[in-house]
Amino acid sequence: MTGQSLQITARGPRAAAEAAAAAIDADPALEASAYSILEEDEARAVWRIDAYPTTDAEADALLTLLAGRPALRVASAPLADADWLALALSGLPPVRAGRFFLYGAHDRGRVPASALGLRIEAGAAFGTGHHGTTLGCLVAFDALLKARRFDRVLDVGTGTGVLAIAAARTGARRVVGTDIDAVSVRIARENGALNRARAGFVRADGLAHRRVAAAAPYDLVFANILARPLVRLAPDIRRALAPGGLAILSGLLRSQERQVRAAYLARGFRLVRRYHRDAWATLVLARR
Repeated sequence: MTGQSLQITARGPRAAAEAAAAAIDADPALEASAYSILEEDEARAVWRIDAYPTTDAEADALLTLLAGRPALRVASAPLADADWLALALSGLPPVRAGRFFLYGAHDRGRVPASALGLRIEAGAAFGTGHHGTTLGCLVAFDALLKARRFDRVLDVGTGTGVLAIAAARTGARRVVGTDIDAVSVRIARENGALNRARAGFVRADGLAHRRVAAAAPYDLVFANILARPLVRLAPDIRRALAPGGLAILSGLLRSQERQVRAAYLARGFRLVRRYHRDAWATLVLARR
């Protein structure tokens, strides 16, 4: 990308922001775009999208898409040279999700006696527990653990490895985490070592990797990715699960929930429970 890195911001009503986010997800040219959506001002009902393009073409496409929605106020500004990742992570507070307490190096020593502490250093990977999708997966997993244990667990799109590590730390005997990004796999392995978690992490696109197949069938599959890949992977996730096995799916907006749910119900799953946090949805489904 020529020049400085760019941040594109769009503000407006929730419906307009969610529709724009869905349009970004649906555009093949923007499939890898990094963006966030959140409620900026509850009193004024203002939602905000922040997008961080990595190429000029991606920046142009995002600006065109967002500017084409009259309800949104769109602005762009260059990001000053700074280690934004380090600055952001240093200010993140710990997160409590059921029995799990997620913290970074700056919060060592603050783990409550009643919690299972997971030290997660994000680096350039996704998954500190602050995002509604990761938090939704952990809350769903905590609720499931009150009724049963999971011996074999797969974490698709593992990011920092937090979900795989949570499974390993709660008794899973065989845990595999995958990601298409080599940096995320490295960070997940480092976090696994920090937490003394018996989990293996591999770089893989989909579920065909030999290490993924070797550990199947799974009792539980996490897939915290995006709506379109979730739909595409429905047949593979079904094959990877043992009968009666569970899938915890997230990375989807509430507006995408029906599409993802339909793809899994059509393949013999039943909906066990769903969780909503901000604009995000988490689904728990069981293979019949």
